[in-house]
Amino acid sequence: MVFLNRIVRAGISSSSRNKIIKCRAAVAWEPGAPLQIEDIEVSPPQSNEVRIKITHTSLCQTDITFWQNKGMKHLFPRIFGHEAAGIVESVGEGVSNLCEGDHVIPIFTGECSDCKYCKSQKTNLCGSLRVNPEYAGVYGGDGTRFKQGSVEISHFMGTSTFSQYTVVNKGCLAKVPKRAPLDKVCLLSCGITTGVGAVWNVAKLQKDDTVAIFGLGTVGLAIAQAAKLSGASRIIGVDINSEKHELGKQFGITDFLNPLDHDRPIQEVIMELCQGGVDYSFECIGSAALMQAAFESTHNAWGVTIVAGVPSGPATLSTDPVKLLFGHSLKGTIFGGYKPSQIHELVEKYMRKEIMVDEFVTHTLPFEKINDAIQLLMQSQCLRCVVSMH
Repeated sequence: MVFLNRIVRAGISSSSRNKIIKCRAAVAWEPGAPLQIEDIEVSPPQSNEVRIKITHTSLCQTDITFWQNKGMKHLFPRIFGHEAAGIVESVGEGVSNLCEGDHVIPIFTGECSDCKYCKSQKTNLCGSLRVNPEYAGVYGGDGTRFKQGSVEISHFMGTSTFSQYTVVNKGCLAKVPKRAPLDKVCLLSCGITTGVGAVWNVAKLQKDDTVAIFGLGTVGLAIAQAAKLSGASRIIGVDINSEKHELGKQFGITDFLNPLDHDRPIQEVIMELCQGGVDYSFECIGSAALMQAAFESTHNAWGVTIVAGVPSGPATLSTDPVKLLFGHSLKGTIFGGYKPSQIHELVEKYMRKEIMVDEFVTHTLPFEKINDAIQLLMQSQCLRCVVSMH
């Protein structure tokens, strides 16, 4: 009887502090198997942790990659999801920057504020709360906060937003104004931020620069809109789905190339089209072959390639090293170079209608249809499908 009194049903907040919450979550029991909506128990937050009521979550290709789990560490059962928004339900000891009722978006890369990475202006990575998709617990914590009976359920990317409640390290949360719609700003916790940050923080694009974007999903189209806002003179979109041509125009694409329409490497087409190559190229798929094509499509002496796509498994990038000697450079980015503490800047830009966010939401579904959302993304039928969790 004492144990039963410690379990609280989802939806009760003021009486749930320091108690186990029972809620629903979409659990992946095996790689690639349909997610199962299950009743689970979510433990109270421990030191430096926050328990959140997730209101909306979206799906990202990274969720699909690790759900399929090809050649990766087996951490099933697992709760995926990392692009979301919610409301603080309770906080653990040592949390002073957030309180019950605050609106937040979870971030898969943290910020402890104390390590040499966080103190550096050269990176947005954190030494203590670094991105680790093969870790099964809360970042900075010990073990999982999810259970079903005696079965422990693994976390994903320190966030696990395919659950109505989740527990996250305080350094992996960005507070957002309560006037910001959670069903829209949830998209700023991954794809859009990665794209615009790749342009503004990593490339530092200037007026009249030329750009080639390999892959026109959410990240690629976010790159396009940021390039347009930066004054790029030419924005070339590269995708094997020709339907992305018209869609891309809405976000700033000026030229579209489908590699399947050409009988030679697409980098050769771009080199000819731009009289020597583009100033900046962006790879958004995670394909080593596309990374090579992007690298070889940039201009001699100053061309820069930025990799934003996550590989689906071990891969090797191969290219002519002489290009490095002649001024071509290659960079990568996690979350567009943004720290969690900087996300409020993007939220404010969205609220002032300076950046597009709503336009990326092509579908909305209830939680019970989350497997339909997975299929939409896998079949390239959506940009972002926002799932309502309650």
